[in-house]
Amino acid sequence: MAYKVTDACINCGTCDSECPSIAISEQAGVRWIDADICIDCGVCAGACPIEAIVAG
Repeated sequence: MAYKVTDACINCGTCDSECPSIAISEQAGVRWIDADICIDCGVCAGACPIEAIVAG
């Protein structure tokens, strides 16, 4: 199950640079994870400084 960015996202971009599958992009001022590309590794969630990325 792909990871999701919550409303708590501050659009810092930390997750974007850490994603090994390049599944994260910016949409409407926040980051978004493409579920079709996400490999469910959790690196983005671990890198998020405000814990705005969750499984599922």
